[in-house]
Amino acid sequence: MIPVDLAADQARLRELIDTFATLSEPDSGPGVTRLAYTPLERRAHAVFADRMSALGLTVHSDAAGNTIAELPGDDPALPAIGTGSHLDSVPNAGSYDGIVGVCGAMEAARLLVEHRVRHRHPVRFVVFAAEEGARFGQACTGSRIAAGLTGADDLPGKHDANGVSLAEAMASVALDPAAVHSARWAPADWAAFVELHIEQGGVLEAAGARIGVVDLISGSTRFRLELTGRASHSGGTPMHLRADAVTAAAEVVLLIEALANDEHNEGTRATVGKIEVAPGSMTTIAGAATLWVDVRGTDTDRQRRTAREIVAKAEEICARRGIGLRTEHLADTPPVRLPAEVRDGLAAACRMLGLEPRVLPSGASHDAQQINHVTPTGMIFVPSRDGISHDPAEWTSIADIALGTTALTASLLRLDGRLP
Repeated sequence: MIPVDLAADQARLRELIDTFATLSEPDSGPGVTRLAYTPLERRAHAVFADRMSALGLTVHSDAAGNTIAELPGDDPALPAIGTGSHLDSVPNAGSYDGIVGVCGAMEAARLLVEHRVRHRHPVRFVVFAAEEGARFGQACTGSRIAAGLTGADDLPGKHDANGVSLAEAMASVALDPAAVHSARWAPADWAAFVELHIEQGGVLEAAGARIGVVDLISGSTRFRLELTGRASHSGGTPMHLRADAVTAAAEVVLLIEALANDEHNEGTRATVGKIEVAPGSMTTIAGAATLWVDVRGTDTDRQRRTAREIVAKAEEICARRGIGLRTEHLADTPPVRLPAEVRDGLAAACRMLGLEPRVLPSGASHDAQQINHVTPTGMIFVPSRDGISHDPAEWTSIADIALGTTALTASLLRLDGRLP
């Protein structure tokens, strides 16, 4: 039995979600725009820090920009149990991706503190920095640093669309990129980690399930294709004398779609999420085109093979069309199967609340994927309406968010040994 009424408060969760949703870049269009390593992302972290400090937790931010609040346990010698997510967004995002996991962690902390729930392990509530790859191409930078997968030497080589490097962006918000080694987590300090998140897909909604437990997180291989043709006048240059970068890019985009749909690539998703064309004039044949490609999958070999095949066939297309091609690797994260013991523990905690969870994979990347390199990790999903995410139409009912938060709290206590 749960020792106290640990049901999450919907009104408190609504207020927290709305508070973070208002922190968006002015004049950025609809939805939430709060990019990685910007002053606005740090303001969001400060809101978290202030609220958690008010509960009496000890709060600090590390050199990677991750913010960690700790609630002591009865036995300080035991390793910590953790939960949390991220507060940065893609451009024109919704109000729930990452935010739900942070707000759920904050509400879980309040429940434990205000109900004076005894627990043996310290509990840490974490906001990771720079989870989204929208700005620098690499996802989960804060958690990758914590897991020892990204170091100081990697930061200067990754740039945003304005040429600002990861290292420069971190320094601009008073972080020390040279000191990120100090933000690495020691496995001996951690017992387990759980992340609450919206599904960002339609499986739970289609199944009529209110909660899910993740068994596998997809991997992602990301790269940029830079096509170089020859800019010239759209009226003065005959079709057979053109070196049109944008028509070559269009053929490459359709190639990518075809490869992902191939029966031999089952489970693979490939996306060109961004295209830039130069000089960008209606009356000028494009001299350059750049494609940002994201290949995701649940099988490491198939994911990476598909990425290699895309590059090889793009080279063939460009050679045939007289177009130059340069490929820049951005990031590579293999899929991760989450530990069965944590997954089963989360499912058991859900059943204690009268919920039968749907076990399902995650098509999106998450901080939990990186942290699983440090400590056994699990994920709880709540439904996304119409499967929409990374869009202002993203929406999850507050009732489902509260249910997921209650399941999260019960899961933390079960991992602690406080619940059977």
